[in-house]
Amino acid sequence: MWQPNTAQWRLIWAAALLLILAWPAENESLAIKAVHWGVDPAQTLPRTPGPIAPGLGDDPEAVQAHDAEEAAYYYMYSSSRLSRLRLQLKDLKDPFDPSTERQILVGLAILAALSIWRAEGKKEAR
Repeated sequence: MWQPNTAQWRLIWAAALLLILAWPAENESLAIKAVHWGVDPAQTLPRTPGPIAPGLGDDPEAVQAHDAEEAAYYYMYSSSRLSRLRLQLKDLKDPFDPSTERQILVGLAILAALSIWRAEGKKEAR
């Protein structure tokens, strides 16, 4: 029965780990979720301020709440490099569309399998 050598096992584990962490779920991959949790485990960082909703520009309370949200975000953003990095990582998204990401990951898994197979063929040829 065929048993992978040490180099082949390393490649198998690396490919499996990459597939597990990078495979996109409904919203984002496990790796992106882990980054989000790692930079803000208690969900205390301020949200990224968006534009004020149309029609709320005439409501002084809504404008004041939006301005307070923006002020909290930009105060933290400008306070330190670490805070800026945490806020940027909190907003991190998967780099590709999920269907494209799946195709890339399946292609990498196939290339890894072919590399393992080729390494086994070279070992037998000796």
